[in-house]
Amino acid sequence: MLVLGIETATQQVGAAIGGHEGVLAAAHTSRGRRHAELLTPTIDFVRRSARIELDEISCVAVDLGPGLFTGLRVGVSTAKAMASALRVPVVGVSSLDLLAFPLRWTSKRIHSVVDARRGEVFFASYRQVPGGVQRLTEPRVATPDELCNEITALDEACLAVGDGARRYADQLCDLTKVEIADAGLAFPNPASLVQLAHARALREEFVNAWDVQPVYLRKADAEINWSTRHEAAGR
Repeated sequence: MLVLGIETATQQVGAAIGGHEGVLAAAHTSRGRRHAELLTPTIDFVRRSARIELDEISCVAVDLGPGLFTGLRVGVSTAKAMASALRVPVVGVSSLDLLAFPLRWTSKRIHSVVDARRGEVFFASYRQVPGGVQRLTEPRVATPDELCNEITALDEACLAVGDGARRYADQLCDLTKVEIADAGLAFPNPASLVQLAHARALREEFVNAWDVQPVYLRKADAEINWSTRHEAAGR
């Protein structure tokens, strides 16, 4: 079974292909908010690098978020279109799960933190289990102060990972027992997406393309701006 992974939840655009033999090829790039422009060439580059034709793909995996509204829309729409065209199922994986997965070696509590912009973050908490990580809390949107308060209440060694953790590193590092993960782990990894999705696909934990929905956790910036202006005009 070959899985094509599509990752666009943050400012990074990535793709990977893999299966029983592991990840065959992966690539990612970051050039601002040019997800729609970069995704198709990235997928094609990965396909050619792996020497795979699209009709050999058995499943499409996609990062469902939370993350940037535009990026999620591009990635999920592309995954749904490709899965429908290839007549294959889809596996959706959380961006926060993808951030935590490469840290499955640590004994510390893991906090995946994605920069949500507007002075907020998306986050969830994880712990190492045999073969991977287990999510302990549901994905939430909060201010950095609220995140810090929650970490402080835990009173245990923590490892924070993600672009949100790095953006608010000063606040997090003011806390005791908190470490910030390496910058190379700041974005969801398309190779991790393929690894996680392949295991789930073998267990038939997939859905039809038309049932795939992104996880936003809040309204799009444009909708928030419209609501703010509308409320201001009403006052």
